[in-house]
Parts: sequence; C-alpha cells; structure tokens
Amino acid sequence: MRSVQKILGAGARITDSRAVAPLTRPSFARFKVSAPVAAFVLLITSAAVAPTPDAMAVASTPVSANRQAPGRSPGAARPTVVLVHGAWADTSSWSGEVRALQRAGHTVRAVANPLRDLTSDAQTVRDFLRTVSGPVVLVGHSYGGSVITNAAAGDPDVKALVYVDAAAPDVGETTGQLSGSGSALGGDPATLYDRSAYPGAPGKAVDLYLKQHVFVRSFASDLPRDTADRLWASQRAASTAAFMTPSKAAAWKTIPSWYFIATGDRIIVPASQRAMAKRAHSKITEFPGGSHLTLISHPDAVTSVIEDAIRSVR
Repeated sequence: MRSVQKILGAGARITDSRAVAPLTRPSFARFKVSAPVAAFVLLITSAAVAPTPDAMAVASTPVSANRQAPGRSPGAARPTVVLVHGAWADTSSWSGEVRALQRAGHTVRAVANPLRDLTSDAQTVRDFLRTVSGPVVLVGHSYGGSVITNAAAGDPDVKALVYVDAAAPDVGETTGQLSGSGSALGGDPATLYDRSAYPGAPGKAVDLYLKQHVFVRSFASDLPRDTADRLWASQRAASTAAFMTPSKAAAWKTIPSWYFIATGDRIIVPASQRAMAKRAHSKITEFPGGSHLTLISHPDAVTSVIEDAIRSVR
C-alpha cells in the first residue's frame, strides 16, 4: 500500500500532535478579528436561531462480517468510510476519494449535508450512521468537520475522525468563529455573498451563495478556471444559521483524529486549522499548496490520510 509521504510528496509534513504534551483548550484569541469579520459575525448572528435539543446518543449497531483488510487482526471488521461535504459543495466533491477508496476495496458512502444548521445537520448524519453496521471512519470537509464533530458524539461505532481543510469546534463555538485571521471570508459580506430567502427559514436566516470572484480566486484557487467556474455555477447554498449554531459536542475529545491541512487554504486558514488539530491531539498532515478544495484537486493525497485512519481501526 502506498505510503502517505510518497503520495503527498517530499514537501509534505506529517506530525502527530498526540505525542505533544496535552494542551488545555488552546486560545483562539491570537487570531485577531478584523472589523469586517466582526461585521460579518454581527450580520449572521442576527440570523441564528436557538438550536433544537440534542438527540439521544445512538445505540451501538451490530458488527457485520465484512472482508478483512490487509494487515488487520483476525476477526476485525472492515470499517465503512462515511464522507460529509462542506458548505457550497455537495457529495460530488468526494468523487476522487470515493473512486480511490472503492478501488482499494473499501466500503465508502458520501452523505448529503443539508447545510441548514449545525444541530439538525449533525442529526441527519447521525441518523445515517444508524444504517451502517460495524466500525466507521467519519470524514468531514470544511463545515462538514463541524458536523462530524457533533454527529459522532456518543456513537461507539465511530472509531476515527478525519478533518480535511475543516473546522473542528469545541462545545459552544460556531463554525463562523474558526476561519481565522486573514481568511477570504473576512471581508465585507456584501462583496462576498449573494443572499436569498428560503421557505421555512428560522428567524432572519437566509441562504448564502459565494460570489463568483470569491469562489474562483479563494475557494477553488488551485483548480483550472473552467472547473472552478462550473463548480461556482452549481454550488449549493448554505444557511447563515449553519455558521452560527453553537457546537453541542466535541467528539474529537474522545475519538482519535487525523487532520489534513492544505497550506494554500484561504477559507479556513492553516494557522487556525493547526490550532484546532493540536488541541484535538490529531495526527497532522500538511499538504504544500492546494486550496480549500484540495479534496477535488488532489484526491489521492486526501485518500492517503483517510487510509491511514482506516488502518488504525482494530
């Protein structure tokens, strides 16, 4: 099986923050919030609504008699990989990883993330996990990282979390707080988003679409221009409530985690991702360059990190 280093290239750095002395809730105060960011938070905070109460933790599902992965202990079930996409994307963003994982013989599912609010989005994924027998490696990209952080809480079948250019909030934090200083989302909201009402929106929540120049230059900056334009045209809207719903759980406190960080990410800046990864004691892989959509531009690099998490499941 190819090594992570071989696929990522000589420039990639792989570290294991679990070997570092435990941290006591690192402060994000050093990521100074600019006036435009504060304005954005104020704008979308008005759209936030009180989240619904957490659902009961799901009961453990029976382990299926799946095929054994190479090098696994006798009797160990082969895990299912469940992929959760982020905002302004859909399940097709995982196409490269699905293809590579299936080719390697893994069972993989990509779940549609509603992008409505963190509590209900996490419940959607949690309900899907009830249909999966045996151990699970749960993977989240971008806002999907916040979703898996909540969906995995209390589920004994989730054995590993993988964050891909993602947010990993602590209890009480919102996704909107974690982009970091210098994020392309820190400008004037009027220059970043097209806004649209949607039926049944709670409070003053609205749908946000990234403007074309933001999507092409910052969100998909390492993709060919025609590909970026196509993805911009087909993006799924995300509700303002999704970014401002406080996290109710932090599954990374009890479940081993892996963190893929593209150094060219302009949406959730690498410094913010490193801080979240270190406090989660994640195994960190830094990919030189890339963008917020490295999962599309370099799926093999992302797949290698997922496979590393798969190999950890015993």
